[in-house]
Order: sequence, then C-alpha cells, then structure tokens
Amino acid sequence: MKDVVVIGAGKIGGAIALMLAETGHYNVVVTDRDQAQLTKLDNHPAIAGAAVDITDKAALIDLLRGKFAVLSAAPFNLTGKVAEAALEASVHYLDLTEDVATTKKVEELSKGADVAFIPQCGLAPGFISIVANDLAKRFDTLDSVRMRVGALPQYPSNALNYNLTWSTDGLINEYIEPCEAIVEGKFVTVPAMEEREEFSLDGVTYEAFNTSGGLGTLAKTLEGRVRTMNYRTIRYPGHQAIIKALLNDLNLKNRREVLKDLFENALPATMQDVVVIFVTVCGWKDGRYLQETYANKVYASVVAGKKMSAIQITTAAGIMTVLDLLASGKLPQKGFVRQEEVALTEFLSNGFGRVYDPEALRLKQAV
Repeated sequence: MKDVVVIGAGKIGGAIALMLAETGHYNVVVTDRDQAQLTKLDNHPAIAGAAVDITDKAALIDLLRGKFAVLSAAPFNLTGKVAEAALEASVHYLDLTEDVATTKKVEELSKGADVAFIPQCGLAPGFISIVANDLAKRFDTLDSVRMRVGALPQYPSNALNYNLTWSTDGLINEYIEPCEAIVEGKFVTVPAMEEREEFSLDGVTYEAFNTSGGLGTLAKTLEGRVRTMNYRTIRYPGHQAIIKALLNDLNLKNRREVLKDLFENALPATMQDVVVIFVTVCGWKDGRYLQETYANKVYASVVAGKKMSAIQITTAAGIMTVLDLLASGKLPQKGFVRQEEVALTEFLSNGFGRVYDPEALRLKQAV
C-alpha cells in the first residue's frame, strides 16, 4: 500500500481518489480548503479528507511528510506552492498543469532533488506527449508533429457549441496565454486562438486552433529534429470566432474574472462529453516519406461504479498511470521527469492507461 495525497477535492481530484482507492494499492488523503468540497468525496475506507489551505506552507508540508507522493489537481496558479512543499517534505510530485510558467518553476525545483518531479500528467499536456513521442521514434528523420485534443459535449446545443467540462481558469489560460511551437525548425511562441484549421473524424467536422500549454516539454525535447510542431485544441466549427470576439472585441482577455463569470453562469456543465485525440507525425523512414496517426475518442462512462465524464476519466487516468509506473520503478525516482520519458506500450498496458487504448475499447464494446 502506498500513501498518497491528492490536492483538490473537485471533479478531477475526487475521480483520482476513488479510482486509486478502488485498486486496493493506495491509501488516499484528499485535501482542500473548502470543507464543503470534502464532504462530497466518495465514502471509501481508503479515502480520507483533510481541510488544509495549501497557501499555508507549514500545514501542507506537515500533511505531506511520510507520504509516497502528492498529486496536484489544484488550479494552475497554486500548483507551484504544492511543488515547493513536496520538495521540503521529500515526497514525489505529480501535477496536471498546462501552465508553461508553472512547469518551468517545477523543473527548477527538481534540480538536485532526491524525489521525482513529474508535471503535466493529464491529457494535454500528458498523454498527448507520450503518443507523439512514440510515433516520432518510428522515423529515421522527422518532418512534422501535429497534436490535436478536445474535450467536447456529445450534444452541443448553443452558439458556442460547447459546455464546460473542466476548470474554467485553466480553459481561459489556454485561450489567452502564448503558445509554444516549432516553425521551420525554430522554437517560437505564437498567439493563442489563431491558425484555425478544419478536419473530419468518423464523419464529424471539427475545427482546431492554437492554445497554450498542450505541447508540454516535448517541443524542447524535439527541437532541432523536426521542421514543424504544434498543438491545437479541437472544437466544433464556430466556437473560435465567438471566443475571439469576446477576448478581443470586448477585451475580456484583460478582464478574466468577467469572462469566468460569463462562462460559469451562461455555459452549462455536462457529464455527457467526448474526448477527441488526433496526433499525426510525418517523416522519412527507409527513404520513404510516411505518416503515422493515432486517433481516438473516449466517452463518458461508469468507472468504479460511478458515472464519470470523459475528461474526468482521461485526466485522472493520465496521472494515475504515471503514479503506478513510478511506484513500480519503471520511471526515474528523482529529478525532473518528462512525459515523453514514459513508454506508450507500458502506459497502455497499465490498468489505468487502458482507457486510452483504442483496440481495448473496441474489444470491450464488442463483448
């Protein structure tokens, strides 16, 4: 049994706690400053709640001491404080952040640490980097790496063709902050919400456009080896144009609290969602110019006896698979660990990681 702490008792933190507890391999303490959130946790003998304000560094360090790992499902602006406490408490650190600045801070903290620091363990960044790196390794010479991910409602019914499925703060951050990319072999930053494209998958048309954070550390890893590399968020057509009007014409990019209030009070949340993953890598192998693609859709379903959204399942599965691989000694035990250091075969063979395996999902549906 491994003792772990999950930071944040929201939808993602609660899903992580339940799924870890159900394995029988983990005892989980979930901490949140909001006692009301803790009362919503599933009743399970391997789950305990602890009301701690993570800005109280001493209290957080005290909670972490003696644990195997801490998994941060806190808002991106608080994740750095969890990393600092993990360093002082000497526990392994994993997070779900897409924030570039936070990840750079985590990397700095990891230098010389005797425990592992593994940021960006969710869907994108996270699993998307593991897939892209695996595809990239199949080529002698790389040309392009294109990564596309979207968490979408199954039944869009408003002008934005969108429902809230995860952190509003994280969503806004992706829509506003600069995006990393490789253009003609050079590592650059490009503006969010630009370079719109359309594509079809399973007969459904989607749009995709630049958003921040999705590349994770993979851009730096592949810099100098690939001509073009980018990450774009997937939405249904029409979404980008309206969001750009809100951000630019109404200047809500500089009034985030107003934008957050609009989203949370005008866009209903939904548990009926689908996560679309589309990764395409082109390059040369044995003298031929070839393409390799990973395409998958993950739907909301019942997990551990509880209805969970697709974004809950995929995000929780990402960080829990990495935790399992760390606990079994299949990942470095100290210092900074990048998502692309995780082998795709080991990820998909893990009990949590199987939710990302298209072949396993097809077999399950056929039974």
